[in-house]
Amino acid sequence: MFVVQSLHGVDLLAECGEKCGVIGAAAREKNVAIDLYNGLIALQHRGQESAGISVFSGVSIYNKKAMGLVSHVFSEQELQGFYGTVGIGHVRYSTTGSSVIENAQPFYLRGQKKKLAVALNGNIVNYVELKQELEQKGIIFTTTTDTELIAQMLSLEMHESEEENVFGAAKAVMEKLDGAYCVLALSSEGELIAFRDPKGFKPLCLGKHGGDFVIASETCALNIMDARLLKEIEPGEAVLIKDGVLESRKLFSEQTAHCMFEYVYFSRPDSVVNGVEVFKVREELGRTLARMHGGKGIDVVVPVPDSGRSAAHGFAAESGLRFAEGLIKNRYIWRTFIMPDDSARKASIKLKLNPVRSLIEGKRVALVEDSLVRGNTMGKIVSLLKETGAREVHVMISCPKIIAPCHMGIDFPTYRELAAAKNSVEEIREKIGADSLNYMNIEGLVKAIGLPRESLCVACLTDEYPTKQRPRITE
Repeated sequence: MFVVQSLHGVDLLAECGEKCGVIGAAAREKNVAIDLYNGLIALQHRGQESAGISVFSGVSIYNKKAMGLVSHVFSEQELQGFYGTVGIGHVRYSTTGSSVIENAQPFYLRGQKKKLAVALNGNIVNYVELKQELEQKGIIFTTTTDTELIAQMLSLEMHESEEENVFGAAKAVMEKLDGAYCVLALSSEGELIAFRDPKGFKPLCLGKHGGDFVIASETCALNIMDARLLKEIEPGEAVLIKDGVLESRKLFSEQTAHCMFEYVYFSRPDSVVNGVEVFKVREELGRTLARMHGGKGIDVVVPVPDSGRSAAHGFAAESGLRFAEGLIKNRYIWRTFIMPDDSARKASIKLKLNPVRSLIEGKRVALVEDSLVRGNTMGKIVSLLKETGAREVHVMISCPKIIAPCHMGIDFPTYRELAAAKNSVEEIREKIGADSLNYMNIEGLVKAIGLPRESLCVACLTDEYPTKQRPRITE
């Protein structure tokens, strides 16, 4: 029996973390607001529910954030008057906390010594304990996000430090945090601060354009800002940029746990993550799928756009089959996986995709997708193809079975919503209506990424977590 449940009306993300995009820029003279805007446009795929920018004008921090896409939140006229030589930006989809403006970022805090604007990509596993500890000290929280927790901790450490040492404060905060985090902070003294968790769950890179610095979640944001990649900020490293001078320190060294889902789904294919080009990984996953399951009995290879395209190219190339864009995507609808609840995802499928009948009708289709989490979307797509006249639909998934929740910032925080957690491949195949269902295995995934297995986080595939404490998991 297929037992995945739909949680209509429930915020599935309320106990998860921030899967978002962050950007920072520090210039000697020019206004960075437009650069931050362009960088956020490049990172829009990482979150579409809210966007925000904070800039330091030389006197104070100006903070603007709102619900919606980057292009909806900021007008060209507004950006022209949004002046600052140092700033940070953020795009978000709701994970910790609900989808409301109060939880949009950057979070602005009037600290005792410095005002801070903070943006986070990640999830703090020991959030509850740390928040209670601060509340016992009299600190009042105004949001339900991990970002405010980190802002309060950073502000407190800066206040208690006699030397106001940014690296000392960052180290003290990082010593207490357990989980995944890439943090950007902007101070009222014009400091741009960045630090990445010691396991390096999430990507963070550093670039330079002339004498100006850029920090971003992905290298694709550097490209749009004409910045060259200097390096990826190392796990456990903190960076400080002030008055055009960059200083960095490696504060912690641990066994890394890079999120495998960045390669499978979240990062843009043109980005480089932990030294590996994402497109090459996805293409190799497709080739591996073809070698594992073959192309016999298939007429055409069709990707689920856009996430399955790179793997579908690899599958078609390896099997010698025709690649065809048999599903046309409406470019003006949000990514269904990042939508805030299950009912919204289901309603969006027909608005999002439309089959090309001449490519589908009478064909045996290999439908290639990056991952299968809940199964709701895939079932709708298989149904669309069969309604269009497909003889057979064979689903090829370039990610292994997801059997356990993620509490490092990806949107599947409970077992009961995961199709593969308590159901066999045959049960899932029957539910989605496919003629066959074929998954990648963990060995093939690791080989395609090209990094040692011990350096990756595959907790959602194994139910073994690399954090110090096991996350609180709702069945």
